[in-house]
Formats: sequence, C-alpha cells, structure tokens
Amino acid sequence: MSNVTTNPAASAALTVLRGITTDLGVVQQQVSSGSRIATASDDPTYWSMATTMRSDQSSLSTISDALGVGSSKVDTASTAMDTVVSLLTQIQSKLVSAKEPGTDRDAINADILQLKNQLQSVTQSASFSGENWLYNTAQQPSTQQSVISNFTRGAGGQVSLTTIGYDSSETLMIDTADPSRGLLTKNIDASTFDTSGSGSTTARNYYLLAADTGTPSAGGTEIAISSSTTDDELTDMINVTNSLLKSATSADSTLGLMKSNIDDQSDYISKLSDAIKSSVGDLVDTNMEEASVRQSALQTAQQMGIQALSIANSMANKVLILLQSK
Repeated sequence: MSNVTTNPAASAALTVLRGITTDLGVVQQQVSSGSRIATASDDPTYWSMATTMRSDQSSLSTISDALGVGSSKVDTASTAMDTVVSLLTQIQSKLVSAKEPGTDRDAINADILQLKNQLQSVTQSASFSGENWLYNTAQQPSTQQSVISNFTRGAGGQVSLTTIGYDSSETLMIDTADPSRGLLTKNIDASTFDTSGSGSTTARNYYLLAADTGTPSAGGTEIAISSSTTDDELTDMINVTNSLLKSATSADSTLGLMKSNIDDQSDYISKLSDAIKSSVGDLVDTNMEEASVRQSALQTAQQMGIQALSIANSMANKVLILLQSK
C-alpha cells in the first residue's frame, strides 16, 4: 500500500543503503590502512596478542643490535689473536733456527725483537667500543664479558634475558698493572717442559714481553738470545714459547667458537623476528584479495541500493500525480 505521508519502500531501501555504505566504509578503511584490526575496539583479543608480539619483535630488534656489537668485539679480539698466533709461530721458528750451528744469533734476536714489537702493537690496538680483551692497564680488570643473545617471555608475561659469556682472561696477552696476569708478560717455569734434565740450570723462568709501564715478574728472564746464549737456555726458551703458542691458539679457538655461536644466534633472531612479523600480519593485517572482492561487491550493492531508492521514490511521485489528476 502506498502512502503520501510515508514511503515504506523508500525507507526500507534507505535502511539497506545505509548498512551497505557503513560496511563499504569499513572495508575501504581496511584497504587504505592495511589493518583489519587497528584498535582494541576492533577485536580486543587479537589486538592484545598482536601488541604483545610487536613488543617482542621490538625487543628482538634490540637484541639483534646487541649481537652485532658483541660480534664486532669478538671479531676485533679474534683478528688480533690470529695475528698473535702467527707472530708467536714466527718467534718460535726464529728460536729453532738459532739452534743451527754457525747462525748469527744476534741477527736472529733483532728479528725476534721486531716480532715482539709487533705483538705489543697488535695487542694495544685490539680495542672496540672502549674494550680491549688482549691488553690491560687497570688494577682490577673486568674479565667476565657477556653478550645479550635472546630473551624469553614466561607464562605470566615476565621477561628474562639470556647471554653468551666469555672469560677474557684467556685472551689477556699483556697486563701492565700486573704482568703475571698477561700470557706474554708472565713468568713460565721452563723446568716443567724439561723431561731429559738437560735444560738450563741458571734461569728457569722466562717471559716473552716486558709490559710497557709495569715491571716483569720477579725472578724471570726475558726471551732474547745473543752469541752467549747456551743451547740449554735456547731449549728452555723454545719450550716456553711453544707453551705460549699453545695457550694463544686455544684462546683463539675459543673466540672462534664464540663468534660462531653469535652468528648462529643472530641468524635465529632474524628468522624468529620474521616469523613474529608474519604472525602479527595473520592476526591483524587486511587480506587484500578478500577485501578487494568485498569492496567491489559492496560498491555494486551500493549502486543497486541507490537505484532501488530511486525507484521507490519515483513510485511515490506517480501516486501523487494520479491523486492530482483526480
């Protein structure tokens, strides 16, 4: 039944059109923002989960940066230790060559002195971000190093950090405050390597380097040769140098293992961050293919609603014309 005062058909068409327009606005907002759930009012549960996961992703980004700094510190120390091992190997070779009869031991010692100067330079320059794991001047050095590697979130939401630790006393080569702490500056008892009893009977303790500002450990003799150096003394020096080389090689291997652990952890953190990012997207991001199809359907429905409203209004006009003609 048509009515001049009210038009039920037009009212119904307008109600439907309003609903379609509202839905279309929501879809268009989702498409333009890229987010299906942008605020807590859209879906409190998913929004809360996504917010927590974004916080975790931000923490992982910070940890990734910390791992990068830690990796640089280890790289610096490891590169220096590689050089230390190489220089110690050359010093040992020089000492072994001095055992040959007729060699100029003074000339060989000059070469050894150059290699020792290089050891001083390498250890002093092995600094990154204010830390030097090979060279120390402090009375109480901090040798317990650590790198933040990951964090875990407990069931109650509490966060705890995990670290990769390293005792840098293993790589401390020169200690000017206390030479006995540095591998290259401390005294080593050569008698512990003498199984034949033919070693030197005058000086059994040797150190390789004298610390710049400190004094050598009491009772020690610096590894240096001359034409007056006996074969027994030279044997002691070779044995001590070989011991230093083994210790330096072990420390270098430990650094290499730590570097490998950091690289593995960095790769894991990167993959975990990507996984969290993808999971957040699954929770709150707009499915563009689905939204595009829905947007097209709503636009079509909107056009049909406008046409329906137009038809309803035109029918009322026709009834009015009939009434007027009478």
